Amino acid sequence: MSEMTRVFLQDHEPIDFLFEQNRDDFIVDELFEKPFKTKGNFLILHIKKVNITTWDTIDKIASFLNIPASSIGYAGLKDKYATTSQYLSLPLKYEKQLSRFHDKQITILETFKDSKKISIGDLKSNRFTITLRNVDDIKAGKIEKLARNIEKIGFPNYFGYQRFGQDSITQAQQMIDGEIFIKDKKLKKFLISVYQSKKFNEWLKERVQISKADAENGFKLLNGDVMMSDDDKLFTPKTPSIKEFKDKKIVPTGLLVGREVFRARDEAREIEIKYDDELLVEKGLRRRAWIYPEALTCKYNKKESTMELSFVLPKASYATIFIENIANRNF
Repeated sequence: MSEMTRVFLQDHEPIDFLFEQNRDDFIVDELFEKPFKTKGNFLILHIKKVNITTWDTIDKIASFLNIPASSIGYAGLKDKYATTSQYLSLPLKYEKQLSRFHDKQITILETFKDSKKISIGDLKSNRFTITLRNVDDIKAGKIEKLARNIEKIGFPNYFGYQRFGQDSITQAQQMIDGEIFIKDKKLKKFLISVYQSKKFNEWLKERVQISKADAENGFKLLNGDVMMSDDDKLFTPKTPSIKEFKDKKIVPTGLLVGREVFRARDEAREIEIKYDDELLVEKGLRRRAWIYPEALTCKYNKKESTMELSFVLPKASYATIFIENIANRNF
């Protein structure tokens, strides 16, 4: 089994349905926690984009306005092969000029004003609407039952296949080992994130395999786990509270390797250390190891042989992992 294979708690037979990322079957909408203000020096754009990356969207708008791409704020990157809506910000003085902007792949749905630009981290969550095809009555029943179970017990917050470009894992490892030198700062930063993501996925895979013995209770907590509270604060309790975990008041976290990061202790550290790299100069982080889909709806269309799943996930998590978990196979 490949080290990059993602495993899940449920051991059901894989479900064979068709899942593709395209403009019709993969729809994503950003959700912000706070409403925008009615005045300020920044123009907030609520845009819809189709089959185009966030970076390319920003570049197109920046090119039209003849401003640096760095002048445009965003909260998160959205998939290319999809229909997605997200929020961007730019200085208010470009409002009139922007009214003449037209593009086949980008639609400005509405605009707001605010006193602050949008930044990474401002996003609360994303709403996904995903259509699965080639679904018959039996598959539809299985899919809904599994989705409801995952809604209750959660699922591992792996990085999805979108995180890893072609040959990027090999290139990242070669860079870390000093076998190649990367001059381009943007590419170097990307490869470091690939390396961190790979290490996290490998650690999470082992923790899921440990948890399989007690799959009904979800993720198995260990002494020394670094937990995250519902207000995003990190702490290491003497004994993790299973009740608080089940009540979704705390969640275990995994390590994104680097410096100045809260590391696990005791039993949890024995596993974590196998996937650590304390020599990496990049700043480290903690990432939620376990997440829960919310606002889940399942709509089966017998005539079209489709199942539409709509759900909300926390920022920086992957809807494709939820679908993989239901299918019990890697895409």
